Amino acid sequence: MNKLLFILSNNRLLAATSGTTTDSTGSEIIAPATKQLNAIQRWWQNIDWEAIVGLVIQKAMMLFFLIVLFTILLKVADFLVDHSHQSYQKSGRVNENRVRTIHTLLRNVVHYTLGFFFVYAILSTLGVPVGSLLAGAGIAGLAIGLGAQGFMNDIITGFFIIVEQQIDVGDYVVLQNLAIEGRVINVGIRTLELRSLNGTVHFIPNRNITTISNNSRSDMQVIVDVRILPAEGLEGIREVIEAVNQQLTESNQEKITTPPTVFGLVDIGGGNYVIRSTFYAVNGTQATLKEEFLASSIDALTAAGFTIPTTPVTGLSA
Repeated sequence: MNKLLFILSNNRLLAATSGTTTDSTGSEIIAPATKQLNAIQRWWQNIDWEAIVGLVIQKAMMLFFLIVLFTILLKVADFLVDHSHQSYQKSGRVNENRVRTIHTLLRNVVHYTLGFFFVYAILSTLGVPVGSLLAGAGIAGLAIGLGAQGFMNDIITGFFIIVEQQIDVGDYVVLQNLAIEGRVINVGIRTLELRSLNGTVHFIPNRNITTISNNSRSDMQVIVDVRILPAEGLEGIREVIEAVNQQLTESNQEKITTPPTVFGLVDIGGGNYVIRSTFYAVNGTQATLKEEFLASSIDALTAAGFTIPTTPVTGLSA
């Protein structure tokens, strides 16, 4: 009996001790969670929802106003650029390729400029620290600019080539420093395209162009040398050549700007002599006219009984 009472008393003591431990542990977990929940509730209740809604509406209205404003500015700028382009086209004072290139360039400049200010205005409206972004972008832009220096040189040089009207499509030019010549098929803001006489198309970066010799801006001189034997009579030979020159001048009045002049007898070295005629012709026609005058003079001298030497010429002097 005594043993039974001892066991029952021990069980009650253990139960009491276990309940106390459980209550203590639960209190330690619940108390911090309750405190944190109360803090969140106080923060939520202290939010000024009216001010936030007003700020959102204000920012939205500002963004809408900026979009409308820059859309109108872009339309106005495009209208002015297009109007100027059409005016130049109607005037006919400049090359069509140059007008088209400048028109594209101006549109791009306007779009990029307005785009930059549009993004700047939006970021400022949203409260983004634009100054810090620009400082970082300046450093990155410097690194990119150093790498793209050649590209920028191409664009700047091409811009001045177009604006200063140094080259037109169809001109025959010689790039002295590159030893390349040909007819211009495209004048770009970054590259120049030339087609050589053999059909090769050259794409030259504008930064590599230093000296341009344009053979298509004025009348070109044509020199026609007809080999003769002076012993057969210079006066007779001269009369035949002058008659040929006069006849061909009448049939090529639209190409010849200055009538041919018989310069006279010229020693080209090695006992060889020519009768030289000179005149000026419209650019681009000089090669054809020279061949026509030379062939007609040789035919006329041969028909008149004069001899045309065919021995090789070993020396040449002007």
